[in-house]
Amino acid sequence: MSQNKKDLKNKILYRASYRGTKEMDILMIAFVKSIINDLDEVHLHLLDTFVNIDDETLISFKKKESLINYSDKKMLYIIDRFQKF
Repeated sequence: MSQNKKDLKNKILYRASYRGTKEMDILMIAFVKSIINDLDEVHLHLLDTFVNIDDETLISFKKKESLINYSDKKMLYIIDRFQKF
Protein backbone atom coordinates (compact mmCIF):
# COMPACT_ATOMS: atom_id res chain seq x y z
CA MET A 1 0.00 0.00 0.00
CA SER A 2 1.34 3.41 -0.91
CA GLN A 3 2.12 5.91 1.82
CA ASN A 4 -0.47 8.32 0.41
CA LYS A 5 -3.20 5.69 0.64
CA LYS A 6 -2.16 4.81 4.18
CA ASP A 7 -2.16 8.49 5.17
CA LEU A 8 -5.61 8.94 3.63
CA LYS A 9 -6.95 5.94 5.57
CA ASN A 10 -5.51 7.33 8.81
CA LYS A 11 -7.07 10.74 8.09
CA ILE A 12 -10.48 9.15 7.46
CA LEU A 13 -10.28 7.01 10.60
CA TYR A 14 -9.32 10.02 12.70
CA ARG A 15 -12.14 12.17 11.33
CA ALA A 16 -14.68 9.38 11.80
CA SER A 17 -13.58 9.05 15.43
CA TYR A 18 -13.80 12.73 16.35
CA ARG A 19 -16.99 14.16 14.85
CA GLY A 20 -18.27 16.00 17.92
CA THR A 21 -21.06 13.77 19.21
CA LYS A 22 -20.25 10.48 20.86
CA GLU A 23 -23.13 8.67 19.17
CA MET A 24 -22.03 9.70 15.68
CA ASP A 25 -18.40 8.94 16.56
CA ILE A 26 -19.40 5.37 17.44
CA LEU A 27 -21.53 4.92 14.32
CA MET A 28 -19.04 6.43 11.90
CA ILE A 29 -15.93 4.68 13.20
CA ALA A 30 -17.70 1.32 13.06
CA PHE A 31 -18.94 2.03 9.53
CA VAL A 32 -15.58 3.27 8.30
CA LYS A 33 -13.71 0.31 9.79
CA SER A 34 -16.16 -2.07 8.13
CA ILE A 35 -15.45 -0.79 4.60
CA ILE A 36 -12.14 1.07 4.55
CA ASN A 37 -10.00 -1.90 3.53
CA ASP A 38 -12.33 -2.79 0.65
CA LEU A 39 -12.07 0.58 -1.10
CA ASP A 40 -9.78 1.72 -3.86
CA GLU A 41 -8.16 5.14 -3.75
CA VAL A 42 -11.02 6.86 -5.62
CA HIS A 43 -13.58 5.51 -3.14
CA LEU A 44 -11.33 6.44 -0.23
CA HIS A 45 -11.40 10.06 -1.37
CA LEU A 46 -15.18 9.85 -1.53
CA LEU A 47 -15.28 8.33 1.95
CA ASP A 48 -13.10 11.21 3.13
CA THR A 49 -15.70 13.63 1.75
CA PHE A 50 -18.49 11.56 3.28
CA VAL A 51 -17.08 11.58 6.83
CA ASN A 52 -16.95 15.37 6.66
CA ILE A 53 -20.68 15.74 5.95
CA ASP A 54 -22.57 17.28 8.86
CA ASP A 55 -24.26 14.96 11.38
CA GLU A 56 -27.81 16.00 10.52
CA THR A 57 -27.36 15.10 6.86
CA LEU A 58 -25.75 11.78 7.76
CA ILE A 59 -28.62 10.94 10.08
CA SER A 60 -31.12 11.73 7.32
CA PHE A 61 -29.15 9.44 4.99
CA LYS A 62 -29.19 6.68 7.60
CA LYS A 63 -32.94 7.04 8.10
CA LYS A 64 -33.39 7.23 4.31
CA GLU A 65 -35.33 10.47 4.82
CA SER A 66 -33.49 12.44 2.19
CA LEU A 67 -30.81 12.08 -0.37
CA ILE A 68 -28.92 15.03 -1.77
CA ASN A 69 -28.77 14.84 -5.55
CA TYR A 70 -25.32 13.43 -6.10
CA SER A 71 -24.41 13.17 -9.74
CA ASP A 72 -21.45 10.99 -8.81
CA LYS A 73 -22.62 7.39 -8.65
CA LYS A 74 -19.55 6.47 -6.63
CA MET A 75 -20.72 8.70 -3.76
CA LEU A 76 -24.10 7.00 -3.98
CA TYR A 77 -22.23 3.74 -3.46
CA ILE A 78 -20.80 5.06 -0.16
CA ILE A 79 -24.21 6.38 0.93
CA ASP A 80 -25.87 3.07 0.07
CA ARG A 81 -23.28 1.14 2.10
CA PHE A 82 -23.89 3.52 5.01
CA GLN A 83 -27.65 3.00 4.83
CA LYS A 84 -27.23 -0.78 4.80
CA PHE A 85 -24.74 -0.72 7.69
